Amino acid sequence: MSDTPPPERPHDDVIGVRQGMFGVHGTGDTSGYGRLRHPVMLPGSAPRPYGGWFDEFADTLHDALAEHGGFDAAVEKVVVHRGELTLHVRREFLPVVARTLRDHPDLRFEMCLGVSGVHYPDDTDRELHAVYPLLSITWNRRVRLEVAVPDADPHVPSLFDVYPTEDWHERETYDFFGIVFDGHPSLTRIEMPDDWQGHPQRRDYPLGGVPVEYKGARIPPPDERRAYS
Repeated sequence: MSDTPPPERPHDDVIGVRQGMFGVHGTGDTSGYGRLRHPVMLPGSAPRPYGGWFDEFADTLHDALAEHGGFDAAVEKVVVHRGELTLHVRREFLPVVARTLRDHPDLRFEMCLGVSGVHYPDDTDRELHAVYPLLSITWNRRVRLEVAVPDADPHVPSLFDVYPTEDWHERETYDFFGIVFDGHPSLTRIEMPDDWQGHPQRRDYPLGGVPVEYKGARIPPPDERRAYS
């Protein structure tokens, strides 16, 4: 078993190195794969041409955003990965980009299918990501918007005014990841109790959640159990 990480793919952004099967340190990793090491990689910027309809889409959006500060001011990078297109948008431009994608007659992304939170503890100053899948019913096309914010300032503008169906989706992402959607009409927890401490889907949240008792015996979370060696 080699300790050398596998080579990274071209254009990937390496944000850290993960050790073991589950990234657990100390005695919590009972998988037997503690010596595994592999880089944590995110797809990097894609060069032009993107291929297919992606170039026409990018040109249209580029022209449409000219009156709002420009495409380059709003979009950090364009990623084409596994045949899918993702726009990494600076958070202050998220509402205007979403509204442009919805309303422009040559774009017409009428539906936002939710928002997912992602936690990358090693992505310094960009630990929390909010990902929005958009669907154009008119053109039968899909794109994603992705916004990255620091854990110390986890604020993202709400898309409730653009896509009202984001109401409960943003509440769930706030509940599980702690991303604060500014402008949401009622940003409260949706599944965990209101007095719950922490956000259970972050990667630094304890495995197994809280200790439980079973017939009087205390069962700790998995990462606090003894090692098997």
